[in-house]
Amino acid sequence: MTARLRLPSLALLAALTAVSLGARPDAPSHGLPLAKPPRPDATEDLRDDLERLIRERGWSRAAWSVLAVSLDRGDTLFAFEPESARIPASNMKLFTSAAALYFLGPDFRYTTYLLTDGFVEDGVLRGNLVLYGTGDPTLADRFHKTKTAVFEQFAEDLIRIGIRRIEGEVVGDASHFVGPEVAPGWSDRYLEDAYAAPASALSFNENVVGLSLRPGASAGAPPRISMVPEGASVAIENRAQTVASPGGARLLVDRPNPTSPIVITGRISRGHRGVWRGVTVPDPAHFAASVLRSVLVSKGIDVTGPARGVHDPGESLVSGQNFFAPGLLDGGPIHVLTVYRSPPLADILAVVNKRSHNLYAELILKTIGRLVEGEGSFAAGARVVQSFLTNVVGLPPGQVEIHDGSGLSPANRASATALVTVLRFLAESPNLWEPFWLSLPEAGSPDGLRRMFRTAAARNLRAKTGTIQHVSALSGYVQSHEGERIAFSILVNEAPSTWRAKRIEDQIAVRLASFRRSGYVAPVVAAVAPSPSAARGTHRVKPGETFSSIARGYGVTLSALLEANPGIPPDRLQAGKVIRIPAAGEAVPPSAGTHRVRPGETLTSIARRYGVSLSALETANPGVSPRRLLVGQVIRIPSET
Repeated sequence: MTARLRLPSLALLAALTAVSLGARPDAPSHGLPLAKPPRPDATEDLRDDLERLIRERGWSRAAWSVLAVSLDRGDTLFAFEPESARIPASNMKLFTSAAALYFLGPDFRYTTYLLTDGFVEDGVLRGNLVLYGTGDPTLADRFHKTKTAVFEQFAEDLIRIGIRRIEGEVVGDASHFVGPEVAPGWSDRYLEDAYAAPASALSFNENVVGLSLRPGASAGAPPRISMVPEGASVAIENRAQTVASPGGARLLVDRPNPTSPIVITGRISRGHRGVWRGVTVPDPAHFAASVLRSVLVSKGIDVTGPARGVHDPGESLVSGQNFFAPGLLDGGPIHVLTVYRSPPLADILAVVNKRSHNLYAELILKTIGRLVEGEGSFAAGARVVQSFLTNVVGLPPGQVEIHDGSGLSPANRASATALVTVLRFLAESPNLWEPFWLSLPEAGSPDGLRRMFRTAAARNLRAKTGTIQHVSALSGYVQSHEGERIAFSILVNEAPSTWRAKRIEDQIAVRLASFRRSGYVAPVVAAVAPSPSAARGTHRVKPGETFSSIARGYGVTLSALLEANPGIPPDRLQAGKVIRIPAAGEAVPPSAGTHRVRPGETLTSIARRYGVSLSALETANPGVSPRRLLVGQVIRIPSET
């Protein structure tokens, strides 16, 4: 008598396309003159300095678009062709990030499914094993201990279910997204580079395979190839040769078009120790399925069929189905075996903006298109972001042209006005601000924006960079000498040198950070009134939660929650940690002689604001780490004579 294992039905998968988005969230001087005493016309001095930098000698053909505005006073501090459309390069990621936070929310997570169209009988899965992707970019060692950690967990889940043999294929299903996996305008000459990896709904190891190329056994033989991760199946045409004569290795690894095999040409000497190349894969779905199959076998699960990829929804067991048809209820033909859920969107956006990761940005763009318009494509995602900019942010049409989500396409266009408008929108959106702010690289930080060390911008400015050929950009936030919050955007096209362009960007940013108005005192930003229903207690952090989401859940202000938990950096909140929840109304404004830390502030900027020395401020606040200054934290301001 055989025992048939009952599997969960596809009813659990109904939310895959009928996703409930829930309620949308609310909407040194570096070549500059030494700072002069502030005058009533300090803004004019600033404008003169910045225009002199932009009109750099020998840059007559460079096309700029620059804007800096005060978020506290609302006035324009500097403008140079602010509405002129320029190629923004990776500053496009700011639009993508803003739209993603608005439509998906910072706690959104991707789900990757392991499904079957068969049944389990006496430890045998009789049917295909389907790995169904929904755009998750995190199936990689950037988020896990090993490249194959998620697949290893899948194998353990199958063994736990009782599966020891699979009589069928391992299918990688990428049909959740449609259309090309390479965005319009991307040059063929960088298709094999990791920064131009194809954007597939099923993406593994960031769609890059490592190739180890060693000499063949004899002269005339092709080089030996091994892949990392092991077990990967990737189409390769090995046209290279091993030669007896010395001379090292002259090997070219290329993909002529997005779907063509990897072609290896050239020669390698017999005594050579070998070379290493990382190359994007032509079929990410097949790549993922082949590695999953290899992992299953390594864990003791026998698999009889090959690995293959599916891209057309009509060929998919999932994308082509009506999820609410009676045949897909209990006892239907498709079953969910196990699932993997990604880290929250806030963590993914940190990779997008701090690492300027193109693949992550493109997958987010397609995800927005899929969940808002029902089509996971570059075009649909671009339409959604464009609509967001016009109808939500209030940007007039024509200032942004979108062809991808990362900015790799030179066909994209944006103005400094458009970028500053979005930056202002985010700064005024409480539910979006914290995750967006934390996603931006910080100036003078070894793991952030590694520029402007030992300047007024260091540990003060947060901004997104952008670079493609003859294009450079920098847009974000900085605080002035008095703590005045400034949003700025610097775009330059036709730059003779992107390296020199970035030096000019840095000089502009440092000048903004050292800007002083005569007699100006930055306003205190009012806190949101807490709900009277919050009770005193504790909370154990769940995966994906942030200080912002916990504060909303208990009806307390973010600053009050941060004050109640000193020593916990807001970007290092760990699942399982117990934090204290203050009672509603417990938080009080800083008293005289104290200061509540705002986003972007440093001990140095606070000392400048109050006219005290940094050493005196540090002495007055023992135990306060300059590297872990918390937003909302109250520090004591000493009096100095």
